[in-house]
Amino acid sequence: MLIVFDLDGTLIDSSKDLAIAMNATREHLGMPPIDPNLIYSFVGNGVRVLVQRALGENASKDLVDQGYQFFLTFYGAHAVDNTSLYPGIEEILERLSAQHKLAILTNKPVEISYKIVKNLQLEKYFLRVYGGDSFSEKKPAPVGIHVLMQELKAPSSEVLMVGDSSVDVETARNANVKSCGVSWGFQPESLKKSGPDLLINDPADILEHVD
Repeated sequence: MLIVFDLDGTLIDSSKDLAIAMNATREHLGMPPIDPNLIYSFVGNGVRVLVQRALGENASKDLVDQGYQFFLTFYGAHAVDNTSLYPGIEEILERLSAQHKLAILTNKPVEISYKIVKNLQLEKYFLRVYGGDSFSEKKPAPVGIHVLMQELKAPSSEVLMVGDSSVDVETARNANVKSCGVSWGFQPESLKKSGPDLLINDPADILEHVD
């Protein structure tokens, strides 16, 4: 089986570093900080959308461009300051990688994603790591899943997309593969409406289902 994981909110807790970087961006643009929980609600559709949402609906394109560039630079330098794996994740990855093909498909920039994966010493578990700038379209477009299926020779019937938000469920549906939602992360509440094929409350639960 090919198991494709979202990175943010599913494998790692990057919430503090994201909030710090976003409020540093707002400060750089002369804006006051906002509640970290509000920032977390903006996560899921890539960095530019995150920045645009955090700067407000009235933010000009020029302001969003400035914020986007600053955020990428700041977050790229501080992406692993406080970021860590969720409890139990590494043990599950070790067990899964012994029997299945694992990959990461995230809307986070791929360079930053690689930095986090390397810092947390996870390279040995994943055959591929693709980010939001790896393809012409981000999730929920199915292109990332389709490329992984082709490269890792996995039919759609043997692919599972694991994530914490409706974006991941939509990605799976668009690629015609099964989805697994996790009840932790940034936007698990969005899974209620999207209805993943499987919903787990503990990382260990996935072992029973894929076996």
